[in-house]
Amino acid sequence: MRLKAEGLAARRGEDLLFSDISFDLGGGDALILTGHNGSGKSTLLRVVAGLLPAEAGRVTWSGPGESSRASEACHYLGHRNAMKPEMTVSENLSFWKTFLGDTARGRGVSIAEATELVGLGGIAHLPFGYLSAGQQRRMAFAKLLVAYRPVWILDEPMAALDARAEETFTDLIQRHLQAGGLLLAATHQPLGLDNAQELRMKGFSAFPQDALQ
Repeated sequence: MRLKAEGLAARRGEDLLFSDISFDLGGGDALILTGHNGSGKSTLLRVVAGLLPAEAGRVTWSGPGESSRASEACHYLGHRNAMKPEMTVSENLSFWKTFLGDTARGRGVSIAEATELVGLGGIAHLPFGYLSAGQQRRMAFAKLLVAYRPVWILDEPMAALDARAEETFTDLIQRHLQAGGLLLAATHQPLGLDNAQELRMKGFSAFPQDALQ
């Protein structure tokens, strides 16, 4: 499996936010985007996920014997949790499980197992809006588990989490990578991943990307 970005550029209004961004990730690889607020991290994630158009360049996805749009292989978890507050956790996760479905070579877990894995088993019957900010973030992460996607695109995934929840998320991310999944994440907090590549975003610059470390 490979996720490739070639010569990506994006604008914010009339300004070029970034240009000439390229990377090539295979199964088990993780790329962490760093940089100051407004440097283009979130925009790059949304371009790769197919949520925003690129000014230039392209993103491609391929696997053994198959190729498809990169967005079809991606799970995207942004700053918002993408859950309806008046619906129960179970209803929200059931929607995403049905709507997204599984892609080739993988299968999502049950809603009960997903809530247990994020450390909140037994409260899936509650309305999502009743949960604390940290609990909501955990349940949003459970969305990644109920429907299989090989590429996880995460924007500040540790926001609103305590230390114990951070450890849980790091463990789930590591399990995803060990199973051959890919990770693209923007974060100000270390994710505790070994051998992760780093791409430093500069923002509003005509210069090429920083070196991929």
